[in-house]
Amino acid sequence: MRLLPLLTVVFALTACGNSINDPESARCNSPRTTFDHKIVLAEHVEVEVHFRCVGAVLAGTLYLPKRAGPFPAVVYVHSSGQSARWTWDVPWVQQIVGAGIAFFSYDKRGVGESEGTCCPGDQSHFNLLAADADGAVNAVRTRAEIDPARIGFLGISQAGWVVPLAVVRSHNRVVFIALASGAAVTTHEEQQWSKLAGEEDANPAPLTSEKKAEITRKLRPSGFDPVPLLGQMTVPGIWVYGRGDRSIPAEKSAATLERLRKTQGKDFTVVLFPHAGHGLLDTPPTDPRAMPTLLAWIQKHVRQS
Repeated sequence: MRLLPLLTVVFALTACGNSINDPESARCNSPRTTFDHKIVLAEHVEVEVHFRCVGAVLAGTLYLPKRAGPFPAVVYVHSSGQSARWTWDVPWVQQIVGAGIAFFSYDKRGVGESEGTCCPGDQSHFNLLAADADGAVNAVRTRAEIDPARIGFLGISQAGWVVPLAVVRSHNRVVFIALASGAAVTTHEEQQWSKLAGEEDANPAPLTSEKKAEITRKLRPSGFDPVPLLGQMTVPGIWVYGRGDRSIPAEKSAATLERLRKTQGKDFTVVLFPHAGHGLLDTPPTDPRAMPTLLAWIQKHVRQS
């Protein structure tokens, strides 16, 4: 995951001849939402969803368990790049719905059926993406099948910056966050780590403990910083990381979260898989224990809410 340098809080992003702003004021508190008819399939139910956020209509699919609700729900937040919604053929989508939890995934702004221009987050600007994530929560909470008091975020990678911003701006209205490989460092530190760890190298050097320590000493924080937002969060969260991650400094991120847990009493859980890389939710994943770990934690917290 490579990011370009941070410019300003409000910026113009040029893509395909179009310019968009990413204003700090971007919010999606009451999105105009439409739902298509239910499609009842062998193992689950699907509903197509469209909701309007900050000048764009976003499209996604709500996957529902084939049983009586209301259900807790997971809203998925994408990583970097032009990411479309996750579909039913993804094994962990089936696992979540099979556990009795609804799952909502939407095409990222400017991708698939969603309007707008992609991808402001790749320029280290997260206002629109946070508004879209919060808007997705507000859209699905209006469905009768969804328990509005048991909705949380699941995300990977870039979602480590988007989700805390969305949670704080929505006044902690979700009840949990669950992140895989979500950086708890500044965007510039991620850029430095990615370069020095050889994320894009054809034959990178082994990422030994000594090499990781050497890179960590060289990191200099700047750009978007999620740590103040994490400090403002009041909801519980889980982060899973791979110690072999070449995209983000997983161990430094884990240490930051652990510090917030100890010094501020945050209900944060961190799990490090010793031999895993960045793609903990890839197919196949870099460690098959990642999603079962996240799902067990989510199940526990939606039962408690």
